Amino acid sequence: MPSPASSRPPTLDEVAARAQVSRTVVSRVINNGPHVSRAKRDAVEKAIRELGYTPNRAARALVTRQTGVVVLAVSGEGPEVFGDPFFAQIIVGASATLERTDLHLMLSLVTPAHGRERLRTFLQTRGADGVMLVAMRGDDPLIDIVAQSGLPTVFVGLPVHGTPPFYVEVDNAGGSRMATEHLLRGGRRRIAMITGPEDTAVGRERRRGYTEAMLLAGLGPYATEPGDFLEESGATAMRALLSAHPDLDGVVAANDNMAAGALRVLREAGRTVPGDVAVVGFDDLPVAVHTDPKLTTVHQPVQALGRDAARMLVDLLDGEQPEPFILPTRMVVRESA
Repeated sequence: MPSPASSRPPTLDEVAARAQVSRTVVSRVINNGPHVSRAKRDAVEKAIRELGYTPNRAARALVTRQTGVVVLAVSGEGPEVFGDPFFAQIIVGASATLERTDLHLMLSLVTPAHGRERLRTFLQTRGADGVMLVAMRGDDPLIDIVAQSGLPTVFVGLPVHGTPPFYVEVDNAGGSRMATEHLLRGGRRRIAMITGPEDTAVGRERRRGYTEAMLLAGLGPYATEPGDFLEESGATAMRALLSAHPDLDGVVAANDNMAAGALRVLREAGRTVPGDVAVVGFDDLPVAVHTDPKLTTVHQPVQALGRDAARMLVDLLDGEQPEPFILPTRMVVRESA
């Protein structure tokens, strides 16, 4: 039992010391989190009883966190973000992790100028305990705004410049290489790529995977056209490729949205898929099963990106130093290639 002379409540660190476990384990037991053995859970619960620790919201806020809020920050306009299922899946994944904790998720759609200043003020006044940054492009000012706040930060996808200490990423180059090799195994040789934006790490890495696969096959890149990950840009790029290279027989698109636009243009041009032109996308988002024909694509675990980024941020807030990691991809073969 706690000492009658004690002038303050016991702390989380004292519970951890009594139970002979880490602070993170105590936090997970209190929040009914996963990955705690029965023996450690029993030891923590015993220490809580012996010390008289009260894991109520106020006590947790004093010991561990200030606000109970973490921010998922995305640069862009609302219609652009919510119209892309990628971001929706990230939100679903992050929410799934955080609902097992006492943290609340706040989505911040950071529009140019005014939106950035609002977020800067919010973070500088410690309105949140940590931040997850999604899909940064180029030298996005949002990166500096979050860095200046000094808050624990996890990147969902790498920025173009530099490598932050804490991030969750997908093997973009490997997935794109896999997509190109799938077309090569199918006998395609005049394979073009609809690339993503060059001011994004994901765009550059997926282009690199395509280039490497073509070079290893002794062919070299056949043709590329840029897109911006939206469906209409895929359609525009496909028209340009057909005009300049009417004999192409394969297309790798840097995401499923652009692949859907490419399929529409190929159909309008009277090209059969996969007979005349085989098409592979990237992401395996819901659109992939609604195209005509259904899209062969590279599956990336988008929800897992959100889940693992949130889990990494929780670990940071619990005083841990988690290792960054890269999630694997795999081919999903349907009708288009």
